[in-house]
Amino acid sequence: MAKIFIVDDDQSLQRLYTLILTKAGFEIIATAFNGKSAIEKYNDLKEKPDIVLMDHRMPIKNGLDAMTEILQIQNNVKVIFASADISIKQKALKLGACAFLDKPFNMRKLLTIIQQVNKEILLEN
Repeated sequence: MAKIFIVDDDQSLQRLYTLILTKAGFEIIATAFNGKSAIEKYNDLKEKPDIVLMDHRMPIKNGLDAMTEILQIQNNVKVIFASADISIKQKALKLGACAFLDKPFNMRKLLTIIQQVNKEILLEN
């Protein structure tokens, strides 16, 4: 199963994502509360994630900027955006996100997207 890195400034959402995704068999290898710490943690991870679940509106550095830098470090990581800011959807997808979840969304939709991306990863490997 895919290893996931959660980047969201909302701690309760981080906990909810972690609970749902670990119950479904995924491994959460790291979390970050803003784009700057996400990049720092990503660089420090010995084992890189397969999937990054990324929010957009965060303090210090937003999700688009963080995703761009992470993709420069490892261009094959799958980034799934989860944001209420629908105005950045096309830009996120154009810059390299593989999926975009419009907040608010239900956890079944999150699981479905993560499972689809996990299948893509398995097919690529």
